[in-house]
Amino acid sequence: MNTMGDSFASALTELERSGDRLASLSGFFVELFPVTGAAVSTVGDVLGSETISATDDVAAHLDELQFDLGDGPCWEAVRTLAAVIEPDFRTRGVERWPAFAAAVEKDAVASMFAFPLSVGELKMGAVDLYASEPVTLSRQARAQAATMAEVIGRHVLRAALSDFAERDAQAGVYSRRTIHQATGIVLAQLDITPDDAVLMIQARAFSTGQRMMEVAQAIVDGTLRFTRTTGGIEAQS
Repeated sequence: MNTMGDSFASALTELERSGDRLASLSGFFVELFPVTGAAVSTVGDVLGSETISATDDVAAHLDELQFDLGDGPCWEAVRTLAAVIEPDFRTRGVERWPAFAAAVEKDAVASMFAFPLSVGELKMGAVDLYASEPVTLSRQARAQAATMAEVIGRHVLRAALSDFAERDAQAGVYSRRTIHQATGIVLAQLDITPDDAVLMIQARAFSTGQRMMEVAQAIVDGTLRFTRTTGGIEAQS
């Protein structure tokens, strides 16, 4: 019986349904993985640095320190768009993030992990996990946590783009047709759902300061296309 797999499938299904409950997102990681606490945050200039969800005061404090210092696992995850795994934080954390490690020296943090939040080329934030006793995450657990972070990234971006999307929706019927056409093209390029294809167009428009119509027209014209790479999804123009 694959209990871990069943638990992950159930958690992922519930996570997919939790887009309107952003404050609850961090709890899924504590329920599924051997960690003490978790936090979900936006990091950097795109959406600002803010803790969206935290399971406890320590998790929230770790986020706040990283925001203030510009140093730590969440910044590395955003910069590299890769999972950050540090099971021996008390020793190696000092070498990797000296300012951050010094600031949390008195906190009960033995292990830390971070998974980036991104949609396409838009880097938004990270999920931070910590454990008060040394732990590690298996390869399967890392893959599962990364998948969960992808879902959360879409939730966070949809919430951030709600006003942006409403303003852009004032375009006329012909603009809507172009966006629908572009959505189909992106769907075929990336093998994703229609909702995620629209989100990819919105993310590109948001990150470049364009209207959705402009991005959609470039996709339809063939001057902009999305491709999957080892680092994620890239826009090529």
